[in-house]
Amino acid sequence: MASMSSKDTWIRYGGRTCLDFVNTLRDRLRTPRETLLVPQDLRRWLEWAGLPTPAHPAAARDAAALTLARELRDAVDRAVLATVDGSLPAPADLSLINRTAAALPSPAPQLAVIDGKLVNSPPAAPAVADLTAGLALVAQDAVALLPSPEVLRIRVCGADHCGVRFVDRSPAHNRRWCSMELCGNRAKARRHQERAGRSSRRDGGG
Repeated sequence: MASMSSKDTWIRYGGRTCLDFVNTLRDRLRTPRETLLVPQDLRRWLEWAGLPTPAHPAAARDAAALTLARELRDAVDRAVLATVDGSLPAPADLSLINRTAAALPSPAPQLAVIDGKLVNSPPAAPAVADLTAGLALVAQDAVALLPSPEVLRIRVCGADHCGVRFVDRSPAHNRRWCSMELCGNRAKARRHQERAGRSSRRDGGG
């Protein structure tokens, strides 16, 4: 199976790392389109998202990570939608999210003396053995999001094919589209065409 085309870019409309990851399955509401086709796609997405990846591919581990990635994506999506709907996520989904999040413990805080002063210093970057390290950070973001008030601001794009999930941070909390440049403008153009068609039929005596 071929890697994703370079013309088919990922989108940063989710407002959270875990939602951007959920949105790697595109056009959910019509014909779902997979963008994580092969392990190299997962590696590229993690790099695109600024998450850690190992220096060298490892065929068997990367293939297992791709399977986990798709399972995690579905679990996060189901958990988010259940929470938004006022329900509790399925225990199996919470278990998968928790197990994945625990695969990369957070680095311990560090102290350093700089210019004669005791300060906090950035923790050392964790050693990354395989692609599951990046998935752990995706899962950790979901762990932070799901019990937070922000989860109630998650919306689904209003376009009839899209299905992108995003956090609505608009001042009036009335964001409808994943982006105006994509679905918003398409919807406006479609409405304009429909109005023009109705006007044409009226003018023609239909």
